[in-house]
Amino acid sequence: MNAPDPRQLRRLLALGVVLASLALLWLLFGATRSALSLWHELDGLPDFLRYALLALVTVFAGASAWLAWRLLNPRPRKPRPSPPVDRASVEQRLERLQSRQAETAQFEAELQELDRRARSETAYVAVFGEISAGKSSLVRALAPQARDAIDVDVIGGTTRLVSHHEGRLGERALILADVPGTREVGAREREQLARDEALRAHAVIYVAGGDLTRAQDAELRWLRGYGKPLLLVLNKTDQFDTAQREELLAALRRRYADCADRVVAVRAGGSEQFLRILPDGRQEQVTRQAQPEIAPLQQALAGCLAADPAELEQARAAAVLGRLDERLGQAERNLRERESQAIVDRHTRRAIVGALAAVAPGTDLLIQGALATSLIRELAALHDIPLRQIDLDAFLRQAALTLRTTSSVILAIAGNALKAFPGLGTLGGGVLHAVAYGLIFDSLGRAVSQTLLEQHRFDQEQAQAGLQRLLSEQARSRIGYVAKLALQGLREEETGAERPR
Repeated sequence: MNAPDPRQLRRLLALGVVLASLALLWLLFGATRSALSLWHELDGLPDFLRYALLALVTVFAGASAWLAWRLLNPRPRKPRPSPPVDRASVEQRLERLQSRQAETAQFEAELQELDRRARSETAYVAVFGEISAGKSSLVRALAPQARDAIDVDVIGGTTRLVSHHEGRLGERALILADVPGTREVGAREREQLARDEALRAHAVIYVAGGDLTRAQDAELRWLRGYGKPLLLVLNKTDQFDTAQREELLAALRRRYADCADRVVAVRAGGSEQFLRILPDGRQEQVTRQAQPEIAPLQQALAGCLAADPAELEQARAAAVLGRLDERLGQAERNLRERESQAIVDRHTRRAIVGALAAVAPGTDLLIQGALATSLIRELAALHDIPLRQIDLDAFLRQAALTLRTTSSVILAIAGNALKAFPGLGTLGGGVLHAVAYGLIFDSLGRAVSQTLLEQHRFDQEQAQAGLQRLLSEQARSRIGYVAKLALQGLREEETGAERPR
């Protein structure tokens, strides 16, 4: 077949352009004629009717333009605030964890500490900030009569890390908490202790040695999110001259007007040097302790603590219960992960025992339907997720297809597992298929469990993707784990301790 002539193609393209231009011009003329005709008809109408029609057209055009703009620039949805956590729900979750033999001593101690502080008439103030910001010096300045830390913290044995000092602010008794500094290298646990203590306090003093970094900004806004009084304190003001200090204070007050109740500048103490002239005319450099300058902070703190004590206690309790809710959620997740793994291990061991008894070398690796169904149903029941039989059947059919296409890979991985355990590799093809079945059920259970944990529903696609990934994965620790289960299954097969159901 001859190729088309390029010149003929260009002529056809030019003709198409001309025809399209004429058609567009014709449409333009038609639109212009229609507009002129409409204008003449409007011009013949009474004034009130003409102006009403023009106003209607204007409103319609404006509404259309606004709608188009909104479609092109959608307004971001504001996240819905989560409802406050109540004490009863926290206690119910604790009871459920206790009924499942989970460790709850820390949570119970937190509630006891919450009640203990609520019964006292003392205001708790946490001094919070990064390391080297001068928190300890500020605590000593606010509570000069407290020589040593007092041991009042019973949460997890943290008295070495969170020290408390008694003080007074006018007629009000205070407990000042000197918490570990944040952003310390290798001290994430101590940083979490500092955050927890800040949530237990009635008010928080956030200490900074200069302008706030991005991390400090995030910490300050995180603290503000709990709705308790929050003071931003610029410490070490002797490092700035007057103009620099005022400029920095003004910038901080503008930036955190909606975040901190007050922004004040202090000098918590420290050392200072001056030149002393001796009687004989000689000069010497003298270092002495500087006097604290904390009057603005004392006034601001007194103003914060002058609020209704019931409101202060309510905000403090809400912060503690909110943090408890987060920790309980993590504890529940960890417990479900452990219980899920126990279910997977039990079914994996049964699959291995069944394969040792029934599978001959060369048999295709088809999934054991009844055992697989039991595995997935138990996992779904553990996570309180309803599971339809139609979804389960469809997933198992797809899983069976995956196993057929990856059977050689599974057998190869199982063979490597046998080589790693002397004694297993000499027992024949039945053991090889048993380890392969173990890998199948371990992968299946892990994939389904991970999907239920992350999605809070049975997502067939994610579970299938997880199954394929785990089947092709040759993680030494997991293969060794399954091989150990195979050894247990072999011993149980020999002794008759367990038979597949």
